[in-house]
Amino acid sequence: MIPRGYDRKLVLEDGTSVFGRGFGCGGERVFELVFNTSPVGYQEILSDPSYTDQGVVMAYPLIGNYGIAEDDFESKTPSIAAMIVREYNPEPSNYRSVMDLEAAMLRFGVAGISEVDTRMLVRHIRDYGSCRAMLTGAGTDAEEAAVRLREHALPRDAVSRVSRKAAERCEGGGRFHVVAIDCGMKENILRSLVKRGCGVTVVPWNTTAEEIVALAPDGVFVSNGPGDPQDVPEVIETVGKLRGRLPVFGICLGHQILALSYGARTYKLKFGHRGGNHPVKELATDKIEITSQNHSYAVDAESLKGTPLEATHINLLDGTIEGVECARDRAFGVQYHPESAPGPQDSGHLFDRFAALMEEVKSRA
Repeated sequence: MIPRGYDRKLVLEDGTSVFGRGFGCGGERVFELVFNTSPVGYQEILSDPSYTDQGVVMAYPLIGNYGIAEDDFESKTPSIAAMIVREYNPEPSNYRSVMDLEAAMLRFGVAGISEVDTRMLVRHIRDYGSCRAMLTGAGTDAEEAAVRLREHALPRDAVSRVSRKAAERCEGGGRFHVVAIDCGMKENILRSLVKRGCGVTVVPWNTTAEEIVALAPDGVFVSNGPGDPQDVPEVIETVGKLRGRLPVFGICLGHQILALSYGARTYKLKFGHRGGNHPVKELATDKIEITSQNHSYAVDAESLKGTPLEATHINLLDGTIEGVECARDRAFGVQYHPESAPGPQDSGHLFDRFAALMEEVKSRA
C-alpha cells in the first residue's frame, strides 16, 4: 500500500524499495546509488560532474536549508541523476541564496525524493555495496523494476559527455601556463590554479599529447571526473606520452589515470569514498590531513611494484592508496580533493607543490 501523500518510489536492484515525496524533476531515472556523508555542500554535490549518472543519498538529514548561490556551482551543466534526502527544506535562509534547491534541480533536470529513511539506505550501501537503482512513480511494481534494473547496463561514456567540447582559455595569467585535461573538472580547481599565478587552457578529454605540447604549457593538470578510469584509454595514452616531458598533477580520476599510465592497476571499491572528513596520512612525514573525497575507484597498492611510482598517502579508514608520485618525472596525483569547497582546506598546498615543480623546470630553461 502506498503511504498517503507519497508519489515517488526508490527501487534497488535487489528489490528493496522505499516510498517518498518527489521534488525536482519528475519522470523515471536509473542510476548508480551512492551516499555522501558531508553535512554541507549539497550544491557542490549537485553540480560536481563526478556524480554523473549517480543518485546520491545524503546522509545529513536536512538538505536545502541555505538555498543555492550562483557563485558556488562546480559546473555549468550539472549531470547528477538524482538526490535522495530525509528532509527537504523549500524555504532557505541565506543572504547569498538566489533560488531554492528544487528550482536548481528543475533547471538542470535532476530528480529527487524526500522523506525516505536515508540512514537505512546508507547502511544498505555500506553492507552490500553501491548498486543500480530506479526513481519512479509510487505505483510502479517493485519486483518488475528490480528485474529491469538487473538487466540495465550503466553508461560508460560519462567523461565524453561532461568534458568541454573545445579548448577554452580561462581568466588568469602570471608566471605559469597550465593545460588542464577536462575529464569533468570542478570549477574550484580552476580557481585554485589561477590563485597561484597560473593561466589555464582547458582542453577536451580526447586532446592528444601532440596538441597539448603545441600549446607550450609549463605543466599539465589531469582533472577529476566520473566513472571508471579504464573507460578513457585515450587520456591514459596522452598522459603516458606527456609524463617526463612536463610536470603532471592529477586529482581523483586524474590521479587514477596517471597511475594507469605507468602500468599500475585500479579497482572498484565496495561503496566508494564520498564525504568531507576522510583522514589521510602523508607517508613521508606522518602528517594527517582531513580531506574531501568523491570516488568509486582506487589504485591497487600491489600494482605499484615494478613501476617508478611510489605511494605518498594512504587513507586511515581503510588503508587505500590516496597519493602517488614519480619524482624523476615530476609527476604526482592524489585521490582526494585539495580544492574542496566547502570542505577542509588542509591540502591546498598541493597546488603550491605543482607550481614549485613548474618553477623548477622553468628556471632551468
